[in-house]
Amino acid sequence: MSTPDFSGLDVSQRVRARDIQLAGVADVARRVLMITGAVDTTDHDVSVVVELPAAGRWTVVKAETNLTDRTWVAMQVVTGQGSTIVGGDEAPLMSRQFSRSFLTPDHTRVVFYDGEVRPGEAVLKMYSLDAGGTSPAYSYSQYSPVAASDDLTIEQIVADGIPQRPVVELVVPVTVIG
Repeated sequence: MSTPDFSGLDVSQRVRARDIQLAGVADVARRVLMITGAVDTTDHDVSVVVELPAAGRWTVVKAETNLTDRTWVAMQVVTGQGSTIVGGDEAPLMSRQFSRSFLTPDHTRVVFYDGEVRPGEAVLKMYSLDAGGTSPAYSYSQYSPVAASDDLTIEQIVADGIPQRPVVELVVPVTVIG
C-alpha cells in the first residue's frame, strides 16, 4: 500500500512518535513536584516548562525511561531565568543510578554522573528547585559517549557542562493535589 503525498502534511521530521508524554503531579501540601515519562533522544536537549500552583521551593522527583539505544553516563539539569537549584545541606541532590552530583556555584546547573542508564532502564533524580515564578523552565540533557560527536570526558562535563544541542520543547501538564 502506498502512502499518499500531501504537501505540508509530512510531520516525520517534526514529530517523534516514540515520545511518551511527560506528566506531572504537584502536591501543594508537601511542595513536591513529581514528573514521569520517557525520552528518546541523546542528540537534543529537552526544554521543559511546568505550571506550578505557586512560586517558591519545590522538591522535584523526576523519573524517566531511556528509550534510546545508547547508554547514558551523565545527566544535566539547567534552570531557566529566575530559578535555581538548591544545594548543600538544605536539600539533597540524588539519583538512584548516579552516585555523584556536581552543582555549579551559581546554582543553575547540576550534573549527575558516575553511573549509567542503559536502554530500556528508568532513571530517578531528586533535587529542590527555587522557582522564581509559577512557570519555571529548565532543560536537561543526557550524555552518551556513543552519541557524542566530540570526545568529552566526565571531568569536562562536570566542569563545563554538556554543550548545548538542538532543543525539543515540552510543556508538561501538572495535576495539582493536596
